[in-house]
Amino acid sequence: MNEMFLEIKESCKEEINKSLNHQLNEYMVVRAGRANPHILDKVSIDYYGVPTPIKNMASITVPEARILAISVWDQSQVKNVVKAIAAADLGVNPNEDGKTIRLVFPMLTEERRKELVKDIKKIAEETKVTIRNARRDAMEMIKDLQKDGEISEDEQKRYEDEIQTMIDNSCQEVDDNFRTKEKEIMEI
Repeated sequence: MNEMFLEIKESCKEEINKSLNHQLNEYMVVRAGRANPHILDKVSIDYYGVPTPIKNMASITVPEARILAISVWDQSQVKNVVKAIAAADLGVNPNEDGKTIRLVFPMLTEERRKELVKDIKKIAEETKVTIRNARRDAMEMIKDLQKDGEISEDEQKRYEDEIQTMIDNSCQEVDDNFRTKEKEIMEI
């Protein structure tokens, strides 16, 4: 197999994996009616002049299905953490008793569940677009190899088919991720 093709294939694979990981990371942040510590991943606190994620300055536990408990290690920062969570507009109001911050997630309405499904569908479509862009780039590089005489037309066809199979499998994985998250959101 052509050395250049192996590099093209590996590069395409990396782009696909980045896209799939991005989709899963975005899905982790979507609230599905249960307490999920990942919802706080994008919330940062100005901790002595440095933006610091909550998970780096507190322990986050799930004592019940719809409750997150946050124990801030530096008690002087509890108020700042509460403000940051409130400002992040997560759809929950933080309650604190001086030591522990509790986030109680309300049950999702049917309408809100459908909105969330639309949001995750959009993420899935964006992921597929990124994957298709990786395919386009790989196909162009394969055509250039054939044009430059480094591979034959038969090899070009075989390499393009190999890339297409990889893309098809990846798009199937995107759909599977979507269906799994949709099921989780629509569960009552």
